[in-house]
Amino acid sequence: MIAKLISLSLRNRYIVLLISAALFGWGLYSVQTNKVDAIPDLSENQVIVFTEWMGRSPQIIEDQITYPLVTNLQGLPEVKYVRGSSMFGMSFIYVIFEDETDVYWARERVLERLSSVGNMLPEGVAPTLGPDGTGVGHILWYTLDAPGMDLGEQRAIQDWYVKFGLQNVKGVSEVASFGGFQKQYQITLDPNKLTYYKLSVPQVIQSIRANNNEAGGRKFELSDIGYIIKTTGYLQSAEEIQNIAIATNNTIPVRVRDVATVQMTGESRLGIFDLNGQGEAVGGIVVMRYGENADEVIDNVKLKMEEVAKGLPEGVKFNIVYDRSGLINESIDSIKKTLIEEMLVASVIVFLFLFHWRSALVILIQLPLSVAIGFILLNAFGISSNIMSLTGIALSIGVIVDDAIVMVENAYRHLADAQKGKEWMEED
Repeated sequence: MIAKLISLSLRNRYIVLLISAALFGWGLYSVQTNKVDAIPDLSENQVIVFTEWMGRSPQIIEDQITYPLVTNLQGLPEVKYVRGSSMFGMSFIYVIFEDETDVYWARERVLERLSSVGNMLPEGVAPTLGPDGTGVGHILWYTLDAPGMDLGEQRAIQDWYVKFGLQNVKGVSEVASFGGFQKQYQITLDPNKLTYYKLSVPQVIQSIRANNNEAGGRKFELSDIGYIIKTTGYLQSAEEIQNIAIATNNTIPVRVRDVATVQMTGESRLGIFDLNGQGEAVGGIVVMRYGENADEVIDNVKLKMEEVAKGLPEGVKFNIVYDRSGLINESIDSIKKTLIEEMLVASVIVFLFLFHWRSALVILIQLPLSVAIGFILLNAFGISSNIMSLTGIALSIGVIVDDAIVMVENAYRHLADAQKGKEWMEED
């Protein structure tokens, strides 16, 4: 088979050269379009289901949320195993799929199963899917440099402006906020006053909920003009909450301010984010979507930051604290330099070893052609250019040269022997 292939190639050398040129051009295109990252993504093919039920102990979370979800998510097609983790007020389910499974197909299967287990969970509890990213998807961290601005205001800017702007970037799965205070209206009840007015906590909660919604009315026509009546009751300040009536005592309404204090404050925090020991900071983590080009996504995020920065308050700007593009560029440049050095050294050694420039040229042509074909295969299998893949190409150069030297020298010897035999026949 090999002999026939060699014979066919020798008889159609121009076709072989044309195919080689086409493969080399395709390889150059693959080099430009190949995904670039510093490290390979070896994380498992998983879908995360997150459920929040604040104020409950880990044992309650385990019994009423984690266990029902784990038992119902088992048996999905192409699932290897299901892991569950319970903590105070939160439950995490990790559904691990086979490596060949498409991640978005897997997420659809999990969503289908979750839609049928809602009635098994406590009232008001809704499981949600985690972002379609991986453990190495944290490509960029940033903070807001806002001297003199309150941490609550910074977090509001991050949550309601910056986050929404950066999430629109192609390839970004999520922008996770950290630091500062999440603003909220906090109602602190006085148990003594509740007892005095003979009220309960559920009554207060129900009154506030009932007064924080919009109610529809009806439509009527007057003078051939249609009118729609509705009420808007969304609360917009602490004073409005204080004036909500809970009950009536001897024709006198008992309001929220009579049994509680209302104030604007921050949500309870489990920790803080400190930047280089200079104090607390507010910022976000850009998480890349599964299978995207890290280098390209980072560049797009930086361009979007320049656009978003125009709408920030005066004096507020971005401060990038972690940027993987530096590691990516240094890693790729280092491997590229090593590849070029190896090819040059191999070329010199081959020429000195054979001392025949035409034979050496045959071998040297294979080096860039083999590297180009290697990038075609990287794209075909969805493998990014990273330290491991490029190092494998660098290590293979020696093997390519060794095989080529043996083949060329063997061909040269056979041609020389054939030439000598021809000369002897002519002399005879």
